[in-house]
Amino acid sequence: MRARLGAVLSVAALVAAVGPAHAEPTAAAVRTVASGQAVPWDIEFLPDGSGIFTERDTKRIKKITGTTVTTVHTVAEAVPGGEGGLLGLAVSPTFATDNTVYVYFTAASDNRIARVRLGGAVEPIVTGIPKARIHNGGGLEFGPDGYLWATTGDAGVTGNAQNVNSLGGKVLRFTTTGAPAPGNPFNSRVYTLGHRNPQGITWAGGRTYATEFGQNQTDELNWIQPGKNYGWPTCEGTCGDSRFVDPVKTWPTSQAGPTGIGFYKDALYLGAVTGRRVWKIPVSGTTLGTPVSLFTGYGRVRAVAPAPDGTLWIGTSNRDGRGTPAATDDRILSTDG
Repeated sequence: MRARLGAVLSVAALVAAVGPAHAEPTAAAVRTVASGQAVPWDIEFLPDGSGIFTERDTKRIKKITGTTVTTVHTVAEAVPGGEGGLLGLAVSPTFATDNTVYVYFTAASDNRIARVRLGGAVEPIVTGIPKARIHNGGGLEFGPDGYLWATTGDAGVTGNAQNVNSLGGKVLRFTTTGAPAPGNPFNSRVYTLGHRNPQGITWAGGRTYATEFGQNQTDELNWIQPGKNYGWPTCEGTCGDSRFVDPVKTWPTSQAGPTGIGFYKDALYLGAVTGRRVWKIPVSGTTLGTPVSLFTGYGRVRAVAPAPDGTLWIGTSNRDGRGTPAATDDRILSTDG
């Protein structure tokens, strides 16, 4: 959740949010998997261990085998613009037999989620998610329960977040046909409400966690619980209002801009585009430790993905219009954490 709008954060709270200094991984411990890419938004892995990722602005789904990058599909229906385009990606649990992935993308009139047989048709399964040049959300993952989970932004219309009948400003949970998942709290696809612009979603210690962009003060990591209200637009950061759920971790907006998230080696790793780093949060059961700052030399970090070979992959976002790209950007990197 979020501090009541206009509240002043204390210096002590800011220091606690930022966390202690931590030794950076050495350059030798960070390996380049791919360079010269265009805003890799989400990274996943195929059953054979190959990486697969979306590019927001080119509308392409690309595969990485070793260090060779090939385009395996172009989502022609995607309409890039601002923060929109080809966003989240989830690999079918039966990919080995159906060659299928699921994507979250911005279309001409809305954001939508579709089933894509690589090289074949794009079949929308969820439509009508509000779109804009900002706050499109875009996270998409299969949960441990076998259902698809998506994070959606309010599309710049704050009222969407509190409207349970809107798909904007929500965490959604649904089947591979787009139907509401059994047990959802509102008998719809909506799982939680009151979000501004959530993006990454993952699981650790039996809990669901999602990252969320704040407005001017506070970015968040939220513990996602069925039917709960996370307070936007009334609250930003820790609110202390019994109607809403407070975040489990917060940062000043200058230090985070939290995007992709993954659970790796007993810690949550969060990409931070505004803070230009990765935040690592140790996890012990349901207890979260103090965030530490890592990978500060790579610019805007968006995608974070634990790989099947035991490494962690990180995707930069320096060509998204808000970064300062090097000649080799954007890059996908591999590290041991």
